[in-house]
Amino acid sequence: MQKTITINLTTEGNLQLPLDIRDRFSNGEEYLVTTTEDSITFRKATKFNWDSWKKNLEQSGDDLEEMTIEEICEIVREVRREAKK
Repeated sequence: MQKTITINLTTEGNLQLPLDIRDRFSNGEEYLVTTTEDSITFRKATKFNWDSWKKNLEQSGDDLEEMTIEEICEIVREVRREAKK
């Protein structure tokens, strides 16, 4: 269900979200923020599961050169996240 609300930016630079929206966010989870000239979108970031990836790679016998663009992008994002910590 799509919902449109109006929120305010405080003088401290914080967004005031209604409680029902704020409850959908979780402490410690990462979110992807996509911006365009007239919109800002928050999306929960998926965590890359290295163990699952390695298991799938071993079972399929695939070469690393056959990775999909999505897999490569997720690996790059995970490395960047770890570098920020």
